Amino acid sequence: MSDICLALRSVTFWYEPDRPVLGDVGLVVREGERVALMGRNGAGKTTALHLLVGLLRPQRGQVEAFGQICGREQDFLEVRRRVALLFQNSDDQLFCPTVIEDVAFGPLNLGKSPTEARALATEALARVGMVGYENRITHHLSAGEMKLAALAGLLSMRPAILLLDEPSSNLDPRARRRLIELLKSFEQTQIIATQDQELAVEVCSRVVVLDGGKVVVDGPARDILADEALMLAHGLERPHILRRQHPH
Repeated sequence: MSDICLALRSVTFWYEPDRPVLGDVGLVVREGERVALMGRNGAGKTTALHLLVGLLRPQRGQVEAFGQICGREQDFLEVRRRVALLFQNSDDQLFCPTVIEDVAFGPLNLGKSPTEARALATEALARVGMVGYENRITHHLSAGEMKLAALAGLLSMRPAILLLDEPSSNLDPRARRRLIELLKSFEQTQIIATQDQELAVEVCSRVVVLDGGKVVVDGPARDILADEALMLAHGLERPHILRRQHPH
């Protein structure tokens, strides 16, 4: 049985026909992987994540999930029961008045009883270190707290795969470090769209670089990110964490 959980098969997508965002892109992610999807602004990272969960549909090519080709809305409804997407802007994700209501919303939407949903939400908040935040007003949280609350909302649904769009953006150093340690501790398969090279080195074993709507390189994270010429050619930089390390 294949261990492929998500894939883009020769996918082309555009918002305007004469300006393709992705062109004939192939991406295969296997169970248990942590993959950093990297590239300069406008490279198509967010678009790729949205295609994987059916928020967008390719003009050409196919999306595959758990061994099945997804074409109908019903197919993607099943995908979304197992794949959770963290939006770059937490304001787009948090919409209930209190933290506990927001984190419990996903399980309720999946058919859990209010008691079960609250228990799952409480467990997820504990997982991200937010015990005591249950009755806080969501729009009064700091950026770091909002990110953790949004992440708890994903975990409460117990997904098999996490898709994370620029998870460290707008975080101060302490909140960013906390997030990195959390991501390292999760057992779920992860696809992380990011320009945070340090996060990619610490969390991910594999990097896929997009540029000009194409996958230009795909391989071991440290090997790719340590190649300064390659990084500069595609609008990125070599991470400082790799600059400091002794070659042996």
